[in-house]
Amino acid sequence: MNIKVVRGNPTPEELAAALAVVRARAAVAATTPPGASGPRDAWSDPGRIAVRRVPDPGPASWTRTYWPA
Repeated sequence: MNIKVVRGNPTPEELAAALAVVRARAAVAATTPPGASGPRDAWSDPGRIAVRRVPDPGPASWTRTYWPA
């Protein structure tokens, strides 16, 4: 792996930190099978916005759609 600094003059500590991040990302990418997605975040789960269950279907279900049970 070749890394080249194009602009600036990083200190050895800054260069070591950047290299550590790149190597860590490369190690994770090497262990993850292609096409696999990571764990789903809780904030993107649509079930979290459903505060209560949807009323069961039936002839009078429209009466239970607005007023709390």
